Amino acid sequence: MTRNNVAAAVATLATRAGIHRRMTPHTLPHAAITAALNSGAHLRDVQDFARHADPKTTMRYDRNRHSLDHHATYAIAQYIAGSE
Repeated sequence: MTRNNVAAAVATLATRAGIHRRMTPHTLPHAAITAALNSGAHLRDVQDFARHADPKTTMRYDRNRHSLDHHATYAIAQYIAGSE
């Protein structure tokens, strides 16, 4: 599978799921990281989960998660958080 095939598959699945915002393969781990931070997981645990070598990378998700209301990641994170 090529990078373009994966991107097309993610976009198709998002449309079928009723998500009408732009989706990329990176949106999926981004949503998982955002959901983990929103649920109160420790930054270090999320860093390990995300395989970020530098905690500053994970901290960017933490700082930006409150401004994601116009991003597809936010919609997925909200869905995941609400389905628990």
